[in-house]
Amino acid sequence: MTEHDPARWLVLVVRVPAEPSRHRVAVWRELRRIGALSLGQGAWVVPGVPVFADGVARVIELAERGEGEVLVLDAAGRAETDRARLEALFTAERAEEWTEFLADCGKFEAEIDKETRNRKFTMAELEEEEQSLDRLRRWFRGIKARDVFGAPAAAEAEQRLKHCAGRLADYTEQVFQALHQM
Repeated sequence: MTEHDPARWLVLVVRVPAEPSRHRVAVWRELRRIGALSLGQGAWVVPGVPVFADGVARVIELAERGEGEVLVLDAAGRAETDRARLEALFTAERAEEWTEFLADCGKFEAEIDKETRNRKFTMAELEEEEQSLDRLRRWFRGIKARDVFGAPAAAEAEQRLKHCAGRLADYTEQVFQALHQM
């Protein structure tokens, strides 16, 4: 995994004992966190690019901690259609993440609208909104790192995040003015 080759894939065959279940759950959560695509029956796949290396290492560590194992195989489709199918499935999962991200941007904007309508211009509320925007930024960076094939909604998500940042800047100004009028 030292070079960027989107035609190469890492197949992870994961086996972790059923009990205690916390180990299986930890492995599953890490696989989902890194954006691995489930092929079923303990088989997962990620593109063979460096951005996934730390996550794969963490999956192996968590499986071993639970007395399990992970077999990691380099793979490529036998035909162009195989590669295209994996890429499409992987990108569809990123598209779902972008959709969820965009929905949360909408919730953020609605919250700013509500606080503005209610004239709730307090430092506590501002700090809460700053934390919400920081969470959106972290989430965006995570999806963008996993979105190695460029899902169509990525550009919209980037613009929406910039819009959220602008909305927070406006709200910050309103808080500042309200606090300094007293």
